[in-house]
Amino acid sequence: MAEPAQEIPFEETASSTSRMATVAKSLVACAFLYSAATTFSNGNTTVEEPRRQLSMVGDSTPTYMEPLLKDLRERKKLFDETPPEEVKYWFEYTGPLQKYFYRFSKSRGKSDYFEGRDDSGVTSYRFMEELMGTEDHAQFFGDTKLTSDEEKKAQIRLLENCLAMGSPTRPDTNSALWKEWFGGSSAKTANADRCRVLFTINTVGAGRGTTMLWETNPPKKYAQGPDHWISEQETAATHLQRNLEEINAMCASGQIAARVQILVCEPISAKWTEWMDSLMPNCGGQLSDLEKVAAGTTKVEERPSPVQVVVVSTTNTADTCHDLKSGFMEKRMQDLIIAPPFLGDSKKKVANPAVKTTHPDLVSSDDHDLYVALKWSSMITIRAVHSFLQASADLAAAASSPANKDAPKAEVNADGVSVAISNAPSSPFLVPSFVRVSYVSEENAKVAKWRMHGDFFHPAAWEVCKDSYEMTWIEHSLSGSGGVNGLCFEDGATEMERRLKGVGGDCGQWWIYMAELQMPTSPEVYANEVTPPVVQGGSNFVWMVTERQRREIVKRKVCLHESGEDNTDKCPSPPQAVMPLGDLEGFLINFSPNTALGKKHVKGRRPGYSREKEREEEREKVRERKQLKGQEDIEKALFDYTIYPVALFRKDATIKAARARDAILTSRSKENAVGPQTIKSSYYDITITKPRPPVLGWCQNIARKGLCTLYADYFRTSNDLRCMEACGMKKDWAQADEEAQ
Repeated sequence: MAEPAQEIPFEETASSTSRMATVAKSLVACAFLYSAATTFSNGNTTVEEPRRQLSMVGDSTPTYMEPLLKDLRERKKLFDETPPEEVKYWFEYTGPLQKYFYRFSKSRGKSDYFEGRDDSGVTSYRFMEELMGTEDHAQFFGDTKLTSDEEKKAQIRLLENCLAMGSPTRPDTNSALWKEWFGGSSAKTANADRCRVLFTINTVGAGRGTTMLWETNPPKKYAQGPDHWISEQETAATHLQRNLEEINAMCASGQIAARVQILVCEPISAKWTEWMDSLMPNCGGQLSDLEKVAAGTTKVEERPSPVQVVVVSTTNTADTCHDLKSGFMEKRMQDLIIAPPFLGDSKKKVANPAVKTTHPDLVSSDDHDLYVALKWSSMITIRAVHSFLQASADLAAAASSPANKDAPKAEVNADGVSVAISNAPSSPFLVPSFVRVSYVSEENAKVAKWRMHGDFFHPAAWEVCKDSYEMTWIEHSLSGSGGVNGLCFEDGATEMERRLKGVGGDCGQWWIYMAELQMPTSPEVYANEVTPPVVQGGSNFVWMVTERQRREIVKRKVCLHESGEDNTDKCPSPPQAVMPLGDLEGFLINFSPNTALGKKHVKGRRPGYSREKEREEEREKVRERKQLKGQEDIEKALFDYTIYPVALFRKDATIKAARARDAILTSRSKENAVGPQTIKSSYYDITITKPRPPVLGWCQNIARKGLCTLYADYFRTSNDLRCMEACGMKKDWAQADEEAQ
């Protein structure tokens, strides 16, 4: 048993005074990758498996691309048959009509709902009943009809990346327990290795109304009749259940072996541990008679379970543990996952970061390839895991590239001037990280109307804003199949050079790096101050590290422990948060209760704090000009609340990157001109009166749904280059006079 223990037309806002700043920002990749290469190559002492020979898709069309190509044909047909005066800017949005239930009427016995389309690409607890992230991810990871060997290899990219970035110590796949839990029915999968993932879930604050969750009864499993609609804010049990079902679906894919640690402040009832265990049959759990367990009329079977409940506090610290401002649970979660040797019981001085000295009964003390830490309110899917592993492999490939091992070189701009490199990320150690997003809840307040864009429901971030991040192009940050396998150098260099010749020849991708810390609202903002996130600019409420990354973090922690906080310069740099532009939505995690928007931040602790003075000056100008006279509500919405829609996040990041390159490629004689001069974003730098051609909307839809990464073999190695820009792999974007096709 489980142990108890929206779319907006572009308006040019950049001024000539910021041109040199954007020039510098676009050149930071060489500087920090030079250091990153040292971090990865010198710090990693494990022996890697031989890399598989790179293969290119070329002109062939994999079967998994056929539905997307059919969609493009239908978009083109609709566009051609529609009179020009009827084609609006929203033409490109497609997708099923979705229902958002927001209130249950007892008198009528049914729920009220809105209808709309969530075009954001974010995996939604509210709108998506399919497990694994999106319908495309569910079909791809469960597809048994892939024909060629290359397609089958594309399907196991998650596993290959995980093994390459994970622990070199592999499990005994011949053991009876492994075969019982993960063996499957076929001889082919009986002894197959898997990506060992530890999910550590912070349950502090979970409840049903004002009652602590563990003092209520778990939802009935396999009850007869349709599920009764339950408000997304009524109980934390529905969110915990969805996460456990998602983890179970990961095990069902045949690529992941999952274990779950549930962190609690006090011991919980066996009915809850058995309920959690029964939700994960594909991971080794078993269905129990929960009613008898709750009544105490049956004994709980003593058997191995994929779920381990860990009580992280004592009687003296229980109150502190329950305090959401204390950062207590966040600290315990970091200690269990990172497990620096000086925290353990061992009296020996351990220098090897691979050795964990935490209690051997803890599941987290075992060898794992990937560690996933999340709060019960954060939704986890195989899409997020796949995106994280691919981004980690891409960064590792860039760090091992010969192009990034030399000292950084200045770039010559359009005027023939060498541009100095500055404003680089504060750390060379880059770790893919996540940002939480929330939908507007009709139950929450009047803010429902804030983000209802006609037929579209859109999620938004509240912990970051436009000023929280910068953009950088990282050369050679593309990894192919077979694990960490650089596409841009060695075996793949010649083919990629030929493939990219017509689009500038640069091989890599654009990355968002966090220039500020994420700023949640109270009480979580105070918890962050007590226990900062493991990754600078990352989240404390959903984060991941591979075993390879964990060991680098341990080295820094050991150094700080031995040398003291006053000698941090002698220790390795802390990890810094990044996200790939082409797969941005894969790193935006749904805050499933959807109650975050419309809450005020604590003064002085809000996103964009690095420009707080400028923002106050802007507000004062608005007051002086009386632009919002008598409209205090609008003023408060603009200046007191942070609601950063996902579509705007992608747009701002794209425009930042495109303007940075345009500043370099445009001569100073045009610096006072408005708008892009030399290069532009094909998708965003377009007038609203001129509809986008079908291909642009098609590619944007692909990128938002995470298919640039899911179908990486096709979009990175085929001769189809139409979606290079949307996937964040085109350094110099499009020529300013170029007409989109």
